[in-house]
Amino acid sequence: MNKIEIKNTLKELAVDYPPALKPMLMDNWNRMIWQAEQVLKHVPKGGVIVDLGSGAVPFMALCQVLGYKTIMADDYGDDYYKGKEMSNLLEYFKKLGVEMVQGDIFADGFADQFQHLDMVTSHDSMEHWHQSPRDLFHSLSKKLNKGGLLWLGVPNCVNLRKRLTVPFGKGKWSQMLDWYETPIFRGHVREPDVGDLHYIAKDLGAKKVTIEGKNWIGYRHPNKLIKTAMPIADKILQLRPSLCSDIYLYAWK
Repeated sequence: MNKIEIKNTLKELAVDYPPALKPMLMDNWNRMIWQAEQVLKHVPKGGVIVDLGSGAVPFMALCQVLGYKTIMADDYGDDYYKGKEMSNLLEYFKKLGVEMVQGDIFADGFADQFQHLDMVTSHDSMEHWHQSPRDLFHSLSKKLNKGGLLWLGVPNCVNLRKRLTVPFGKGKWSQMLDWYETPIFRGHVREPDVGDLHYIAKDLGAKKVTIEGKNWIGYRHPNKLIKTAMPIADKILQLRPSLCSDIYLYAWK
């Protein structure tokens, strides 16, 4: 299946996407296509994929339609997920065949419900976790088939933009009100860097490790000049993942 076929599949999914949530879908459009390409590249059709901290993006729904057995795991504890539109979206995912596991991914016995996994993935979620994922990753790694893949995507705490702006007093990800005025802070707790991802892979005893960099945030930048230049800048920055805004760990069992 080529990129055009993936795009067409995503367009079909978007038809029934709740109107209020379509801006979020469009913001993640190119990322969804790229992620689906990676799954097709690394996981045989019919494989089983568990996505941790799935949120509302249609990554697992897209993979389900493309021929995989998919499982979305999230506590859906943010207020953002309590509206009717979000409830309709999650029901839509279920109708497509996606299995929904709602609850604490760190709870005792969470990993025990899965068997014979081909991929464990988590994108833009780990940086929000207050608990160490070490035991969780070890438990789920045991459920991976031989040659199975742990695929993590996180924001890079030392990307090029932050290196340039922090000396000038800029670069905070969250606002004071988000942390101080809310009972429970669910923003970024700790953003990793490339070295942290290598640490995780080594701790898990990964047989093969790859780190890849992307720069999705640039494609959503309000400045049109930056958005226009981003495709070229992105390719250059990918030569040094440690400078990219988004970094991905591929760790094979």
